Amino acid sequence: MKRTTKFLATVVSSIIAATGASAADFTFKYGNEQPEASIRSQSMVFFEKELEDRSGGRIEVETFFGGALGNEREMMDQVTSGLLQGTRGGFFADASGAFNLYQLPFLVASWDEMQCLVGSDFTKEIGARAAANGYHVPATGISQGFRAYTNNVKPITKVEDLAGLKIREPQSDLMIATGTALGSVPVAMPFSETYQAFQQGVIDGQHNPPQNIWDFKVHEVQKYLSLTNHMTGPDPLIVNKAWYDALPADLQAIFDEVSVEALAMSDNLYRDAETNVIEDMKEFVEINTLEPAALTGFQTAVEPVYAQMIDAGHFSQDDIDAARAAAQSCN
Repeated sequence: MKRTTKFLATVVSSIIAATGASAADFTFKYGNEQPEASIRSQSMVFFEKELEDRSGGRIEVETFFGGALGNEREMMDQVTSGLLQGTRGGFFADASGAFNLYQLPFLVASWDEMQCLVGSDFTKEIGARAAANGYHVPATGISQGFRAYTNNVKPITKVEDLAGLKIREPQSDLMIATGTALGSVPVAMPFSETYQAFQQGVIDGQHNPPQNIWDFKVHEVQKYLSLTNHMTGPDPLIVNKAWYDALPADLQAIFDEVSVEALAMSDNLYRDAETNVIEDMKEFVEINTLEPAALTGFQTAVEPVYAQMIDAGHFSQDDIDAARAAAQSCN
């Protein structure tokens, strides 16, 4: 009897183990710094459901939001090491320095142009360059929209108003170069630390898309919002290549398909939400836009940044020309 019971227990255990393996042959562990309610995070909730459904449960997705696994720098490092399989955030240049190109100030003039650019063959080629650095980029979106300045000193109505202001910048040489060209004093720090930095008076301001400003509650600790629309950026889904390469071909195809849909969903939601979130912030901050002459002043001030980034080897003038052509190819 004992021998029979032991045999049955072994069989049941084997069935459970086999079922478990079949139900989740691969685990995709993903994290980003935005809160769970944010559009970026919600697009990855969509990704999780669709990937698990379309893979028949062969890929299990674990999502971690709100910086639960660390800040953007730390999560990017975890993807590099394989502790984390994917992330979205500000350290896309680790995957390919050419992604910096998308942040060039005034590279594109509108949402239409930027959506055309990220959906182009040019962007697919930029993403493919990440393979040499150990990453797979199945899709690239737009980093939450066009950037606006906030600060606690005065409205930014012309480029000269930025002179001497301590502005938080991402830990990016392009961003720091742009801030310096505009006359501000760049202070590099993770965006998750800015709320407390404003409370303590460590910095005067920052710049981000309105939706990100809202998600991180920056409007609660700032007085002025200036809709400069001076730059946007890429939002690639950055995946550990070794993990991706271990997927069979059919799952790779499903993974890439769902990634494209999730990033497109993210872009459309950010675009649709931008007007509403700006309206909501009127209750908390004074909002202004730039007059045409002031816009020209910004554009002139940042011209040296293009040459600096080319000299740094991130991309070429041919890349810039190709990106602009791609951005306007949908017209």
